[in-house]
Amino acid sequence: MKKRLLEDNHPDVAQSLNNLAHLYYFQGRYTEAEPLYLQALAIAEQALGENHPTTVTIRENLQRLRQQQHPSS
Repeated sequence: MKKRLLEDNHPDVAQSLNNLAHLYYFQGRYTEAEPLYLQALAIAEQALGENHPTTVTIRENLQRLRQQQHPSS
């Protein structure tokens, strides 16, 4: 819905993608969560910068997901 109202690279779109990915993560739907985190991260980095708190949070969420998928890494 937000994607239709906002530009594809709007920070709110990144936040919505992150939220959906986070829901999938907590449901154990890791393969569905990862591409959403990646898309959210790309948007956030472009729109907000690499060090913005939202970007950092999305990056941390992606790292947490990858650690869950590959615990020995």
